[in-house]
Amino acid sequence: MTQWLLPFLCGLGAGVLSAWGIGGGTLLLVVMTLFLGVDQHTAQGINLLFFLPAAGGALWRHWKGGFLDRPTWKAAVPPALAAALLGAWAAAAVDADALRRPFGVCLLLAGASLLRNTRKKKT
Repeated sequence: MTQWLLPFLCGLGAGVLSAWGIGGGTLLLVVMTLFLGVDQHTAQGINLLFFLPAAGGALWRHWKGGFLDRPTWKAAVPPALAAALLGAWAAAAVDADALRRPFGVCLLLAGASLLRNTRKKKT
């Protein structure tokens, strides 16, 4: 009966963090792969399903608030779609074990960058 409790709490926590703009989806990936035993490809798919409604809601609110810079948006969307399709193709073509190390390195670099920027702001 409690098999659902940890995944539920992780999803809830990631949702709250995403609402605050902290990238809860990345944390959800780590929890799913390290603690829940979900393979990398499945975790990426779940993360995408988690991200799409949050991104859609954020886009709608920004549009309604007049915070979208249309020229930038029009210039960014086509390359972003192409990169997303290429990334999805590459992720499906590569073995899940080969994705773990680069993903971990990216997480470490992102964390180090956040820590460095936080320290610069304090000084």
